[in-house]
Amino acid sequence: MNIVLCVTGSIAATESIKLARELRRYGADVKCFMSDGACKIIHPNAMEFATGQKVVTELTGNIEHVKYSQTDLILVAPATANVISKFTYKIADNPINSLLITAYGYDTPILFVPSMHDAMYKTIAFNIETLKKKGIYFVNPRMEESKAKFPKKEDIVLESLRAIGKNKDLKNKKVLISLGRTYEAIDPIRGISNKSSGKMGLALAKEAFIRGADLKLIAGKVDVDLPKSFEVVFAESSKEMNDKTKELVGEYDIFIATAAVSDFAPIEKKSSKISSSFDLSLKFKPTEKIIKQIKDINPKIFLVGFKAEYNISDDEMIKLAKKQIKTVGTDLVVANDVSVKSCGFGSDNNEVILINNETFKIKISSKKEIANIIFDKIYESIKQ
Repeated sequence: MNIVLCVTGSIAATESIKLARELRRYGADVKCFMSDGACKIIHPNAMEFATGQKVVTELTGNIEHVKYSQTDLILVAPATANVISKFTYKIADNPINSLLITAYGYDTPILFVPSMHDAMYKTIAFNIETLKKKGIYFVNPRMEESKAKFPKKEDIVLESLRAIGKNKDLKNKKVLISLGRTYEAIDPIRGISNKSSGKMGLALAKEAFIRGADLKLIAGKVDVDLPKSFEVVFAESSKEMNDKTKELVGEYDIFIATAAVSDFAPIEKKSSKISSSFDLSLKFKPTEKIIKQIKDINPKIFLVGFKAEYNISDDEMIKLAKKQIKTVGTDLVVANDVSVKSCGFGSDNNEVILINNETFKIKISSKKEIANIIFDKIYESIKQ
């Protein structure tokens, strides 16, 4: 994966060093171009250290703007109003804009990360929309303190991988993913929940996004940061998640139910804080099973269910998964035993069994690796 990182004269150029290192952690080979303005903010030696390659600050007889134009991605981060506006009207008066115009002629993917004062950002909105219509990608900035600020580097990497699109097998597919945990209130400040962190759901969401899916999340309470690029609907209780799922699922091609939805909810919620000076006894009622309704609403949807069990054998897990397939209509079940060491709620790894017409066990792997395998399985099924 080859990326040309163009750094322009925004104070956010200081963040480009970290961004280059993060891109390399994802296996990218990074070549850097720097504008004169960027060189006044950070020294080219800093970007040479970050990328491991000499930085281009001027064009020479090596015609660098042509040499590096046919790559996997041209990433302009930070992108000033100047570089965006000049590219809109194809003005090539510096190495970076010369590179961009040449790359555009070769249909090389181009991704801008605007970073500037919000008044400037609003002023060039027409230029940004013009470029978007021509297939140029943009990462939305963080709008804070009257500034269009540099996004989190993880969000930029995610958008870069989507723009590169090495595997776009989910392009034009609508994917809905529920993740996290629900919370059932007992009184205004207390409630019952579970330990689901949302990490597996987030790994799946990232993989779907990178593969080009039209993605939406239904999120309960989570212990992870959800990328700004994702469209997220929040739902706290099992009823809220149930209602949101029923409202949305009819429009989607794939639904992945990773959320750990409470099986029980208090029959009565107190309107004020329950005193701690008394013994407390609560009565609960079963909650509505969301996953059982999906195929009734959208019979053609590809439905992926998750089953978390505790300290049972693989044979027992497979038996329970097959029962879910029969009674619910799931097309694929991901089953796991959360008692396995390093595979409990909130862990970065997992060990799962994928069950449909056959069974496939994935030994302890990162949730990112598991998400990749799950979508490979999904694609194998939906392409038939």
